Amino acid sequence: MVRNITMPAMPKSIAATLFFLAFCSGCATISSPEERRVIADSLAAGHDWQASVLPAGGFDLVAYAPRDVQVADTLTVYIEGDGFAWATGARPSSDPTPRDPLALRLALAQRSGNAAYLARPCQYVDAARSGCPQRYWTGSRFSAEVVHAESQALDVLKRRFGAQRLTLVGYSGGGAVAALLAARRGDVERLITVAGNLDHRAWTAHHRIRPLTGSLDPADESNALRGVRQWHFAGGKDTVIPPGLVQGFAQRFPADARPVVHVEPGFDHRCCWAEDWPRLYGVAARFPG
Repeated sequence: MVRNITMPAMPKSIAATLFFLAFCSGCATISSPEERRVIADSLAAGHDWQASVLPAGGFDLVAYAPRDVQVADTLTVYIEGDGFAWATGARPSSDPTPRDPLALRLALAQRSGNAAYLARPCQYVDAARSGCPQRYWTGSRFSAEVVHAESQALDVLKRRFGAQRLTLVGYSGGGAVAALLAARRGDVERLITVAGNLDHRAWTAHHRIRPLTGSLDPADESNALRGVRQWHFAGGKDTVIPPGLVQGFAQRFPADARPVVHVEPGFDHRCCWAEDWPRLYGVAARFPG
């Protein structure tokens, strides 16, 4: 059963304050999961979107979509990144709800066609109260059960929009999930990633951090992804997912089936994807593949 959640419109002054608190690097405290949820609700309400909870694979996955759904053959689904997964470089957070839901901002910036947003497990649901295990935003963030749950949620969204085909857009860790989904489904006609973590073994080696031993790796899926049109954005100034890691993923494909890697020289891991998304999405969506 899908549970729609209707939130009252928030005064702009309150939304602005919460947004500031979410990013203030000098603040003594981190915004609470509830405050982070309010930020997402406020962004969505400003475009007449609303949240719903999709029970899928043992998780309650939160989605945002327009209140008035227009039936169309193709649906673009934006998959969120890892969110606020780590409180420090060595300590996981208690709740992965993103402080800035960048994938939601991308979805809201899409100017044509049907779009929806899908969170990752444990985001927006109060992970502590719901008993969502910490491994799903650390070592098992791209596990088989996560991919299975996200796939079930895609089926629900497809039915809601009357769609037959999907375009998947994944930001950061959501790029890994989107790629793993595209490798396993037969209805994904286009895969677009933004600063995507497409080879987590290379990524953890690059940063000299603990391997994601409980996770599937998109880098192993080049054969399954050969028939999917792909466009991968990377930021020239991105130190989280450097362009070389994205280009390394593309090099795993034969020359005649190699996906496009488009580097935006002045962009980093967060700036300025949402602000320039109407142009960028148009470029990727028009590419014939």
